[in-house]
This record gives sequence, C-alpha cells and structure tokens, in this order.
Amino acid sequence: MTAPLTPHDQPSTPPPYPAPEAPNDGVPEEERMALGQELRRGALTALLVAVSGVVLGLLWLWLAPRIPLISDGKAVYLKDSEGEQAAGSDGTFVLIALGMGVVTGAVAFWRCRRGGVGIVLGLAVGAVLGSLLAWRLGVWLGPTQDLVAHAKAVGTKKVFDAPLELRAKGALLIWPIAATLVHLGLISTFGPRDAQPAPRWDTPAPPPQS
Repeated sequence: MTAPLTPHDQPSTPPPYPAPEAPNDGVPEEERMALGQELRRGALTALLVAVSGVVLGLLWLWLAPRIPLISDGKAVYLKDSEGEQAAGSDGTFVLIALGMGVVTGAVAFWRCRRGGVGIVLGLAVGAVLGSLLAWRLGVWLGPTQDLVAHAKAVGTKKVFDAPLELRAKGALLIWPIAATLVHLGLISTFGPRDAQPAPRWDTPAPPPQS
C-alpha cells in the first residue's frame, strides 16, 4: 500500500496552451490597405485608358489617307506608284497616339495629383492595350483584307481602297510612352511636395576648437 498524498503532493494542473497568434508577415495593416488601394487605382486607370483605344481606332480610320488600287483583271496594282499614302497611314496613327498620350497623362494627373506607382503602371498597361485595340479596330472597320475578292467585286480598271495597315509596329508604343512622360512631368512640376522636417534646435553645439 502507498501512503495517501498530502495537498502539497497533488499533481498540479498543467497551464493552458496559449492561444495561437494571428499570422504576421511583418507588413503593417496601414501599408496593406494603401497597397490594395494603389492596385485598385492602377487597375481602374488601365481599364479606362484601354477602352479609350476605341477613340484612337476610329480617328485613325477616319483621318488615315487611303491607298488607291486598281486591277486589270489579272493582278492588283497601285494606282499611284509614287504616292506616300502608306507612310501617311503610319504617321497618322503616331500623331493621334501622341495626342492620346498627352490627354490621358494629363487626365490621370488631374484625377490623382499625388500620382503613385499604380497610376503610372495603369497608364502604361492601359495605353498598350488601347493601342492594340485601336489597331485591330481600324483594320477591322476599314476596307476588306481580301484584295482579290474586292477587285472582282469592283470590276476591271476600277479604283478601290487598299486595306488599312500599320506597317511600323513601333507606333504601338507611342501612346504609353507619351502618357507616362506627360504624367511624370506634371507630377514633378505641379505635384504636392513632401513636408520638410522641422529643424531641431536642441542639437548640441559642437565643442569649441582649441
């Protein structure tokens, strides 16, 4: 037989386990909220700028010079072999894209004067998508791409317009470059300045030199 346990000999109840702490990745909640807001602003900017590519496409279709073609029943030829309409089509796209870049960059600054990485990225991505949309929309709404069928439908010795083409694909980058530069230029010139820290007067003076 074993001796009875005294109150001091009773086994103590183990302390409860501490409640699990919420995971913390080291990022303050304020920074998370600011990052989320920045991403939403950037996504909205990209969407609006990309949709405005419809304006660029319609203006390009309306203002681009037409390239006249003619068919002899066997082949299709340029009516004016020395014409510069082909280069004019690319130049028209570049000029309109440059204007769209200036407008969208200025509007983005007007809507959000503090700028931010999200706005700049949204402008760049949206302008690239808008340029692609404008290019494909202009080609789709322009003269048909099937030259043979078009020549047969028009008839021999009849002049008709060539399909709308963008030969210099580098023109697709004019809009995003212009929009980004205009926006950053306006931010650096007219944007709000960070408050300068007040001078500290309690800084000890340097010891006098002997």
